Parts: sequence; structure tokens; C-alpha cells
Amino acid sequence: MMVRSALLNVTMAAARKAARSLVRDYGELEQLQVSMKGPADFVSSADIKAEKTLRQELKKARPHYGFLLEEGGEIAGDDKSHRWIIDPIDGTTNFLHGIPNFCISIALERDGEIIAGVIYQPLGDEMFHAERGAGAFLNERRLRVSARRKLEESVLTTGIPFLGRPGHEVFLKELGAVMKTVAGVRRFGSAALDLAYVAAGRCDGYWEAGIKPWDIAAGIILVREAGGYVTDYDGGTRMMETGEVVASNDHLHQPMLKLLKTARG
Repeated sequence: MMVRSALLNVTMAAARKAARSLVRDYGELEQLQVSMKGPADFVSSADIKAEKTLRQELKKARPHYGFLLEEGGEIAGDDKSHRWIIDPIDGTTNFLHGIPNFCISIALERDGEIIAGVIYQPLGDEMFHAERGAGAFLNERRLRVSARRKLEESVLTTGIPFLGRPGHEVFLKELGAVMKTVAGVRRFGSAALDLAYVAAGRCDGYWEAGIKPWDIAAGIILVREAGGYVTDYDGGTRMMETGEVVASNDHLHQPMLKLLKTARG
């Protein structure tokens, strides 16, 4: 039986509590109040409710920690070292269209380093979790990134820039280069789950640009603790600042970086 820290137990319990109302709302989509937050970027009452639950639960457990929230922005805590980074629904567009691929993503940062992460897919009851130095898990099962060594045998995931987002032309160049090289490309609509799937070995790699810290914070530690690599497009560690992510195993990481660099010209 694996032993989890108190911190991880608190985080997982908060995710489960917030998920209960999400699952109810998902079942009653036609009554959901939805407002436009920007082109093709929705915020719903479900999102706001889930974020409120997460904040309340985590604040109860760790009253002095700060927050970086998708909906609520940055909230400083008395403890300047620790900050929760939260996306109450990653895959909001999927959620609002009745597509069952969405999750809750929670990461904890200490002095700028991510030390714990939880990604919970409530419809499948899949709880991905990791702590620095303690490995990555799906529920009780230890995770490892895939062992594939060749891009031509690999399945990669990505996100496609949508209406109102820059970078369409560059993305099409990247996609063109990748499509000619790999066994398949998938677009699931949740960056957090894409990273969780790389950690679980379901996908061999993931790349995307123009994403926010709350989309990727928990996924970064999951992939690392599952034995994988996560960098920005330059091979550095500024993913949260640049909004660029490349994640894969040690065999595919450099070839992926090289392929994307060549495509971008």
C-alpha cells in the first residue's frame, strides 16, 4: 500500500469535492449558465463554482498559502514561498459541448518550483498525482512514460490554436512536419490531460505553445516523476513563462525539439 503525504491527501480530497458539482453540472448541460469570456473561450457557472470549492478546501488546510487561479487571478498569501496553481476545468470547451474529456488541475509551487501535482478526470475517476521525489501515480498504480525510441512509431498530442489566438500559421507548419514523421497526432482538448497521458505512457509526447501556467503546472511534475522530460521549445525550463511545452521520454525529446525547430524555420 502506497503512503501519501498529508499535503497530497488534502489536494486530492479538494479535487474530489469540487468534482462532485462538476459531474452534476455536466449531466445538466442544457441548464448551465454560460457567458463569453473571449472568442471561443468560455467560462461557466460550473467553472466558478469548482474554483470556489477548491479555494475554500485548500485554504482550510493551508491557510497561509497563495493562489494563482484561472478565473480568480493571483491571490497573495502570508506565506510567500507557497502557491497553489489551479485550473478548475481544463477542457472547458469539451465540458460545455458534452465531450467527456476534462479535468481539474492543481499544482503546488514552493519558491518557484513545482513540488506536487494532481490532475483528476472525474468521469473516469482517474486521479493522477505526483510529488517531487516520490514518483507519479494513477490512483494506486505507479506511472512510467513510454519506452518508444522512434518518432515514426509514436503517437503525439497537441493543442490547436483556436479563434482569437495567434500562431495559426506557425502551428500548421509544426503539424505538417510532425504528421509526416509520426504514427499519429491526437488533439484531446485538455493540456493537463495530455501531460497526464504522457506520464502514463498512453501518448509518447506532447507539444503546444500559447498555454497558461494553470494548464501545465501539475502535468509538468507528473511527467518528470514518471521519468520523462518537460522543456520549453528551446530545451530550457521556462515553460510557465513562455507558454511553450514539449514533453516526452528521454529517447524522443531531442528529436521532437529538433523537428519543431526545423518546422518553425
